[in-house]
Amino acid sequence: MATNAVLFVDDEPNILSGLKRMLRPLRNDIDFYFADNGPQALDILSRKTIHVVVSDMRMPAMDGATLLAIVQEKHPQVIRIMLSGQADEEMILKSVGVVHQFLHKPSDSDTLKRVLSRACALQEMMDNEHLKSLVSSLGSLPSLPSVYAQLQDALRDPDYPLDKIASIIEQDMAMSAKVLQLVNSAFFGLFNRIDSPGHAVKLLGLDTIKALVLCVGVFSELKPAVHHSYSINDLWSHSIAVAAFAKKIAEAETDCKETIGNCFIAGIIHDIGKLLLFTTVQEQYVQAVLFAKDRQCHLVEAEQQIFSADHGAVGGYLIGVWGLSGQISEAVAFHHHLDTYPDASFCPAFAVQAADVIFYMLNTDRCVGKPPTLDENYLARAGLDGKLEHWLELCGELQK
Repeated sequence: MATNAVLFVDDEPNILSGLKRMLRPLRNDIDFYFADNGPQALDILSRKTIHVVVSDMRMPAMDGATLLAIVQEKHPQVIRIMLSGQADEEMILKSVGVVHQFLHKPSDSDTLKRVLSRACALQEMMDNEHLKSLVSSLGSLPSLPSVYAQLQDALRDPDYPLDKIASIIEQDMAMSAKVLQLVNSAFFGLFNRIDSPGHAVKLLGLDTIKALVLCVGVFSELKPAVHHSYSINDLWSHSIAVAAFAKKIAEAETDCKETIGNCFIAGIIHDIGKLLLFTTVQEQYVQAVLFAKDRQCHLVEAEQQIFSADHGAVGGYLIGVWGLSGQISEAVAFHHHLDTYPDASFCPAFAVQAADVIFYMLNTDRCVGKPPTLDENYLARAGLDGKLEHWLELCGELQK
């Protein structure tokens, strides 16, 4: 019996037949299920353990966006992928909050297999019984920050005015002030001082602003008690620096705006698992911090000792529940575990690991325990050998 199960939903019999033929080589690793409409898919989900749902966008009676919204509500840990054609732009905007990843239709077999392999690898990490037990012990997971959720809703309308985007941020004065503080920091390298959210939106773009709002919201809503052994202010500044570094590295390696944007967002929230653990089980998390300091081991090793799971897995679990992009979920979950990440290439998970490593190379006194290291095997497999010195120089300039 395969360890992962994928459900395909499409109302065209020829498409489903083609998928069955295309995916035959993967049958030993993945169980495949097929449905030709939304209600049939939901019935399968109620009876089977499904890890990934891949749905067509346009279907009669129940379209893909409606189906995946129900899946998000009833089966939040299922990874949700949408197959969409060129004419689906309006529906894509409406479904952006419930879909982890969009795939163009038709998708070639190599692309589909690669996406499924990565989704299943993420699910295997999230399906860890120790992790599920740990997350259950934390009580209810925090919801997506409300201002960020409002921005997501607004951006589904391609004609939504920029000044109204700014007004959403301005509803929360603390949020507005913190975003402006970040925008005016050295990491953004802007020459003129930005004094309003509207100005920030125009200069930095919506994706960057969304990432800043998400980060501010998370740190504002999760308010742990202060403890002398661990500094949330340090975690905050580290997260902002890693985001800036990851974006700079991405700009040096790719022209893909989506990848660059995802590197920044992933960098900003890559340690959200630390924040969640420190907020909800502070005494045990401090034990992990002290263990790392005393033994001079990596913090993720100490977390494994205390929790049988680390902050990357906890953060990935939360991001999966929130339904953010698959690349972002992968980056949060895998940035310390690229050895288990399939498809070695330049991606947000690698960019965040590199940025995290470089941060501690530039700030050796800020590390808890042994500093993280770059995965040299992944570096070689991805064809990125010899790049670290250049990235270090770029990030060093950014930090000055």
